[in-house]
Amino acid sequence: MMISLIFSKKSFTLLLFITCFAVCAQAQTVIKGFVRDAQTHAPLAFVSVYFKGSKGVVSGEDGSYSISTTNPKNTTLEFSFNGYRVLRKKIEVGVTQDFDASMEVAEMASVTVNSRKRTKYSNRDNPAVDLIRKVVDNREHNRMKAFDYVQYQQYEKMELSLTNKPEKLMHNRLLKNYRFLVENQDTSKIEGKALVPVYIEETISNKFFRKSPSKEKTYVLAKKKVNLGEFVDNDGITRYLNSMYTPIDIYEPNLMLLSNQLLSPISDLAPTFYRFYLGDTVELDGIKLVKLTFAPRNVNDLLFRGSMYVTLDGNYAVQKIQMGLAKHANINWTKELRIKQDFERGADGRYHVVMSNILSEFALSKKASGGLVGERTVSYKNYVINQPAPDSVYEGRPEVYVDAAASGADSFWTANRHTALSATEEKAYTNMDSLKNMKSYRRMMDWATFLLAGYKSAGPFEIGPVNAFYSFNPVEGFRLRFGGRTTPKFSKRLYFETYAAYGFKDDRWKYFLSAAYSFNAKSIYSFPLNYLKVSYQHDTKIPGQELQFVQEDNFLLSFKRGNNNKWLYNDIFTAEYVREFGKNISYTFGFKNWKQQPAGSIIYEKPIATGTSTIPEITTTELSAEIRWAPHEQFYQGKVYRIPINNKYPIFRLRYIAGIKGLVNGDYNYQQLTMNIFKRFYFSQFGYADVVTEGGYIFGQVPYPLLTIHRANQTYAYQLNSFNMMNFMEFVSDHYASVSTDYYFNGFIFNKLPLIKKLKLREVAGFKMVYGGVRRENDPAYNKETFLFPTDEKGQTTTFSLAGKPYMEASVGISNIFKLLRVDLIKRLTYLDNPDVPNWGIRFRARFEF
Repeated sequence: MMISLIFSKKSFTLLLFITCFAVCAQAQTVIKGFVRDAQTHAPLAFVSVYFKGSKGVVSGEDGSYSISTTNPKNTTLEFSFNGYRVLRKKIEVGVTQDFDASMEVAEMASVTVNSRKRTKYSNRDNPAVDLIRKVVDNREHNRMKAFDYVQYQQYEKMELSLTNKPEKLMHNRLLKNYRFLVENQDTSKIEGKALVPVYIEETISNKFFRKSPSKEKTYVLAKKKVNLGEFVDNDGITRYLNSMYTPIDIYEPNLMLLSNQLLSPISDLAPTFYRFYLGDTVELDGIKLVKLTFAPRNVNDLLFRGSMYVTLDGNYAVQKIQMGLAKHANINWTKELRIKQDFERGADGRYHVVMSNILSEFALSKKASGGLVGERTVSYKNYVINQPAPDSVYEGRPEVYVDAAASGADSFWTANRHTALSATEEKAYTNMDSLKNMKSYRRMMDWATFLLAGYKSAGPFEIGPVNAFYSFNPVEGFRLRFGGRTTPKFSKRLYFETYAAYGFKDDRWKYFLSAAYSFNAKSIYSFPLNYLKVSYQHDTKIPGQELQFVQEDNFLLSFKRGNNNKWLYNDIFTAEYVREFGKNISYTFGFKNWKQQPAGSIIYEKPIATGTSTIPEITTTELSAEIRWAPHEQFYQGKVYRIPINNKYPIFRLRYIAGIKGLVNGDYNYQQLTMNIFKRFYFSQFGYADVVTEGGYIFGQVPYPLLTIHRANQTYAYQLNSFNMMNFMEFVSDHYASVSTDYYFNGFIFNKLPLIKKLKLREVAGFKMVYGGVRRENDPAYNKETFLFPTDEKGQTTTFSLAGKPYMEASVGISNIFKLLRVDLIKRLTYLDNPDVPNWGIRFRARFEF
């Protein structure tokens, strides 16, 4: 009986324990997910996740967390992180559930409709500001350039992808013929969106750095990329992506991104433009790290927001940083931009970057569901610090491609990639190779080229440019033109171009024909140029005009202000040899025979005893040489013109011309020397300025048509390289110096004005000046043997020398109107008494920029 009772008590206890365990198990609440920044969507590490009044957990490096409780009173989960608003989430008790938290920066929370004042922030006695100043003070100490020698291997991957919601991509009518593309989707990078890779490029290199004498050397082991076909400048895409996603050195005071210079949070000026907040302190490998969160003081400024972990070991180095553009930053076409860098502590005790990632999404508007994503990922490994390499390693060009036959093989990439490609990325190579061979794709790209660049393919020939097919001017009246040129399909060595035009007012035909031979079997429009070209042109021209990026008979340039009646009929034969080198040095040798006849209101006259004598035409024969140096120049090659990708380096151009009398009927002996320098100056938060300086001198006695005719503009478009308030052929010189400045403030003022800042407008200002003159031997007022300056129907002189004072004009304007338009108000400052000149004017310019 006793045994039975004991057994019954034990059974009851066991049953009670099991029942309690089951009840408790059923009552357990489990929540897991990821914590991200609400703006950048970047994962947030070390975020405190807890039930109020209970011990919690912190999120991992990738932002992941998992927390559980058996207390039925725990119904609200809280997420806390210094610099961010506390996030509270009601949860369902007793079940396992997923929740991805999106946290907002604290300062954003203080700006609400009901708030009457902002949270007071000050740099004074702010430990977060004191910390960032220590990071700045140790910046040079922590950079790679602090070492005497550095070696490492670098793997780089650049991608472009179409993006949209998965269902919209699958049902997009424009992509119905390319279903195999949209089925290759990546949904892991941007939440709620699918990415379809359309371009991928990979490079593996060994890098060497030497501090003294300073030298960097790159040995490219392998390069692999998608080929988008003949309608696209594939090398230009590489150059353009390189300029937009410049490799980031987070310790640089200013970072170049999306063709803009942005103030780094690790900069001397950072405390002036950023707010800093201290976060939690954590320990990693025995080193204490503190989280430092930052955000712009002005939400419209082109600045970053994010966080970094700083070591508290006396080096104050960055161990990790993740940031993105501020939500309301004054930048176009960009929905978001994310930057992430990871550093690891090396054997030398310093932190070296091991991974850098830049991702940006572009779209027509912030609310657009679809767009384009660009991403650059760089991985670094095998660091060797302060071990000298032989001097022979640094000899020769800065970048060398290693000639290894196996480097292009799939087995090489599989073995040497730092991280494997995803299945989506791997398939992009084969998909795009299939795409470029599809007839529908080629047809679409052909018409896109016609609409954007003005050329239409017709087998080995392409017709264009379409914007020059119709135009008008006072001399020719209505003008029709038709022409085109051959492509590499015709020949990789020989290139021909031609057009014919007819003016209905002067009843004359004009024409052009050229032939070129390419010595490197590459197009004469693609880098590096190496060709010989001869041409003959019988056509009209405005004296002194050397337009860039457009044809003179462009339809839009037909609309001009004032009297546009100074023209020439020209017969020009030219021969030129052009050669470019890898260091962005090029030279040109040329021969030019030019017969010019005055047209419109121009008359070539000389004074004689009985009045004046008319000269029907003049002929010159010139030999020329030009050298151009553009360090680190980047550009996208269009159908005719190169679209420059500006950087901080200057561009130099030196030209020498010698006119030879008696050679092929040349009428004059003279020499001309011209020097031109272009430089973009970046001022971080204060914008940037483009400055062009030029000087020239003509040796010899020549009539005014052969002097330097200063480049004027009588259109309603704002022209960067012209004097916009000067009339055609208004000023001539045989010696001169000029400067032209366009300053872009990037919204520095407008971003701070209520209401106006929402329009994302930007301020611009300009100043142009030329000072020069005409020596007495070339001035008709002193030399009666030279041509008289032109006059109008009233007998007033319309061409002048710059005697005693410079020509000057200044402008102020607003750009980024509708993200494209720039409008300038321009004031002419000198020579206001010249006939038929405007004192001020309004000019327009369409400009695509970020």
